[in-house]
Amino acid sequence: MTNFTPAQATQAASMMRRRPSQPGRIEKAKNPTTALNRLLHYLRPFRTQLIIVFITVILYTLFGLVGPYLMGVAIDQFIAGKDLAGLSAVASWMLAAYILYNLLNLYANWMMARISQKALQRLRQDLFFHLQKLSMNFFDTHPAGGLMSRLTNDIDAINQTVSQNITALAASVLSMAGILVAMFVLNVWLALASLIVVPLMYGFTQFVAKYTIKGFRELQNKLGGLNQIAEETFSGQKIIKAFRRKNAVMDAFREQNDAVCRSGIYANSYAMLLMPLTNVLGTFFVVVLAGTGGWLALKGLVSVGMIATFINYGQNFVSPLRQIANLYNNVQAALAGAERVFEIIDADPETPDDSDPLPFDTIHGDVSLEHVQFSYVAGTPVIKNFNLEVKAGQIIALVGPTGAGKTTILNLLTRFYEIDQGCICIDGKDIRRIRLSDLRRKLGLVLQDTFLFSDTILENIRFGRLDATDEECIAAAQFAEAEPFIRQLPQGYQTHLSERAGNISQGQRQLLSIARAILANPAILILDEATSSVDTRTEARIQKALLHLMEGRTSFVIAHRLSTIRDADQVVVIDHGEIVEQGTHQELLDQKGFYYQLTVSQYKGISI
Repeated sequence: MTNFTPAQATQAASMMRRRPSQPGRIEKAKNPTTALNRLLHYLRPFRTQLIIVFITVILYTLFGLVGPYLMGVAIDQFIAGKDLAGLSAVASWMLAAYILYNLLNLYANWMMARISQKALQRLRQDLFFHLQKLSMNFFDTHPAGGLMSRLTNDIDAINQTVSQNITALAASVLSMAGILVAMFVLNVWLALASLIVVPLMYGFTQFVAKYTIKGFRELQNKLGGLNQIAEETFSGQKIIKAFRRKNAVMDAFREQNDAVCRSGIYANSYAMLLMPLTNVLGTFFVVVLAGTGGWLALKGLVSVGMIATFINYGQNFVSPLRQIANLYNNVQAALAGAERVFEIIDADPETPDDSDPLPFDTIHGDVSLEHVQFSYVAGTPVIKNFNLEVKAGQIIALVGPTGAGKTTILNLLTRFYEIDQGCICIDGKDIRRIRLSDLRRKLGLVLQDTFLFSDTILENIRFGRLDATDEECIAAAQFAEAEPFIRQLPQGYQTHLSERAGNISQGQRQLLSIARAILANPAILILDEATSSVDTRTEARIQKALLHLMEGRTSFVIAHRLSTIRDADQVVVIDHGEIVEQGTHQELLDQKGFYYQLTVSQYKGISI
């Protein structure tokens, strides 16, 4: 059986346990009106272009109203009078009106597409940039798949409405208003008869809207859960195959897919009610106009051409109603997506920089932790009254059983998490009063769980310092003993890594992460089991390089291997978030206390 780290095993177990039908939510959804107002904020920079679009919509709507009116004129004046020349002239005017209608319609849609894409570019950027400002605690509590769903599915739902439907919605409303005005100008009684359909349509729309809003919001949430399962499954293929959990993940996906299906059926069933309802109302509208118009014609109050004009207007009036009904559902889907996007944008970012930050350009390297207390969950302290003094240039080995709090200490030093009580200082400066960017620029980090990007090996090393030259990147790789395996790859430094660097070994990934830290040239080094994934021979090669790198730098090392601990200036033994012993390797062995027992149990049979 393949060996797995505790973190990998926990990840696999967590993935199997998660109830996929209940994807994580950030908070209760906001009012759709608020979401709409915030979306409009992204369109405000394009006010001038929107005014042009609106004027264009008005013009092509007017040209759309001209056609039915000219048809009535043609029937009453030229067809009845058998005036072929007059009929040809009216037909020409009708053709011109419809050509202009379509050209202006095309221009308005093109303009709106440009505006919407610019606005959504900014929204998408705001969402992504804000995600970069959020704390590690936020990402610990929100699945990656759910966040991806907001960046893709929800933005796409907004895009569909803003880019394609705003002009159609405006044109439909203007068309209906124009038709009503034209009807009252032509004949008040026929116009009043046509208004019967308006309150009916409003009532049906309000009824359906109540359920479509709920349905589309739930559908977006379920899609987020489906994305989360898919993302974890693709990333954890080795774990899934090794633990023979293929059927389990398929069952999880099937269950969540069924939930998406049910939500989709619910949302779209109510959404689709509007189309047949408007068709029925449209037929009813024409019947009312035909019946009322026929009776008025028999009384000699209206002409046949007038009736034809009203029936044409009536059909054109129902068509925008039908379109508005359909667009209304798209708008609800977009608002549901907008709510979810703004929930992320409203999430509190990392603790902001101090209003008067301390300078941090050149540092000596003294580090002190004074009465530090920290809890991941309120009321359950993980680090308790932690005190530690580290002199510049010292190598500090943090040792202790799994879950003792070693990595948490390093997370607090990097301000991935903020302490609850106490103070962490570098050169006497409270790190909370130092800009995060300045602080982390001075810290070099090599984690046990390495992360490399889907890019070339050279660019992954350059991530440590983006302005580094190729020669500096190669020198860092040589220093980290990574060049021998890089030179053996088909494209060498230009080899493109697959997702999560799956095309190289874990040990090779670790070597590249060490090279990246070397290139950054930090003042303080943080090594969290940096050599845990390399073999003994490779460890011996890079240990010398690491010791050379740590010369003159304050270094914090989490390690279980004896070779690393022996070289430390201080060994700090941590258990249950507290320091239980502290001293050099030999001093602690001589005490035959907790460290001695821990060492003997781990290195039984090895001379210590």
